[in-house]
Amino acid sequence: MMSTSRLTQLIIYLLFIAAATSTVSATDHIVGANRGWNPGINYTLWANNQTFYVGDFISFRYQKTQYNVIEVNKTGYDNCTLDGAVGNWSSGKDFILLNKTQRYYFICGTGGCFNGMKVTIRVHPLPAPPPSTVAVSTHSSTSDGACNLSIFSVLFMVLASLF
Repeated sequence: MMSTSRLTQLIIYLLFIAAATSTVSATDHIVGANRGWNPGINYTLWANNQTFYVGDFISFRYQKTQYNVIEVNKTGYDNCTLDGAVGNWSSGKDFILLNKTQRYYFICGTGGCFNGMKVTIRVHPLPAPPPSTVAVSTHSSTSDGACNLSIFSVLFMVLASLF
């Protein structure tokens, strides 16, 4: 039978393993980074250096008395008009959930669009989690005969050693 102390250690260890293997977090992409949502910034360059996934956020930081953020369609984006407007934010610190795999178009609706305040981004589906194996591999491609172990195999061995 396992002692209470050993059982507590095992539970803590299992929680640590579970947290380490299942942590997934959304990214908050701050438009323009430290320059924010302002005229004269190349937002195409900024967007091209980002990878957006479903569940991420895009956030806009700006003077709320001067600017805003409007989500529009491609025509609205290309022409700096409110064509196809589907969203309107004006808090100065807007967090927008990217909940669909699609292209998004954002402009400033107070005239800033004509001075470059527009950005389009492509949101990708979440990447598939890496495959995990439960069994220990019995074949090896290395010359020393070492076998590859998954996290679950190691966990099984640790559990087996406690009993």
